[in-house]
Amino acid sequence: MTTRSPAARDLAALAALLADETRAAFCLALLDGRAWTAGELARHARVAPSTASGHLGRLVAGGLLAEERQGRHRYVRLADARAAPLVEGLLAHTGPEAAAPPRTLREAGARGAMARGRTCYDHLAGRLGTAIADAMTARGLLEREAGFALSGSGLRWFAGLGVELAAGGRRPLARGCLDWTERRPHLAGVAGAALCRHALDSGWCVRIGTERAVKVTAEGERALGELLGIAPAALR
Repeated sequence: MTTRSPAARDLAALAALLADETRAAFCLALLDGRAWTAGELARHARVAPSTASGHLGRLVAGGLLAEERQGRHRYVRLADARAAPLVEGLLAHTGPEAAAPPRTLREAGARGAMARGRTCYDHLAGRLGTAIADAMTARGLLEREAGFALSGSGLRWFAGLGVELAAGGRRPLARGCLDWTERRPHLAGVAGAALCRHALDSGWCVRIGTERAVKVTAEGERALGELLGIAPAALR
């Protein structure tokens, strides 16, 4: 009799957590980086509160989600920064043919906005995210020979923006995250989160709609053009 390894057992248990459409819908919703109530997630996935509670319990117990309580309200969020790339990366492997065609013009518009630019947990994704990663690479700010790493020029570039990179924790300074719409990596890690925060705080991007979509403003087009040489057409 062959003894299965603990790693195989743990991998199967993790896969089982996402092998349910309701639990997968919860994880996708939580990619926006916010904490949601159980009721909000139940309405989002169109399931009964009791059904949502059972699924959330499994996701928390499995380590994908973390739970917070404030008074009588129960909030859940992705457990940490490692969970978002896991979900986004799995989605990228489903292939573009997995998505059903949009049923309405509104749905088509929302899907197009998400593809143009969105947040993936706390960093920028979509065409916006990959365009920034590509431009940083072309200018020598980001090295990609053996994974993502900021060069010395990249560190000085962030300092010039007045963006502090709080390194030294468990999270890597820079990491590639496979983009599920572009099928290429965008910038995650401490640097990706800091750049996303700076883009929103500086008015380069604004959130639109009710999901994770972001839109580059005219000010953002000018800034990204001057700083990274990205043409406005690539951001629209």
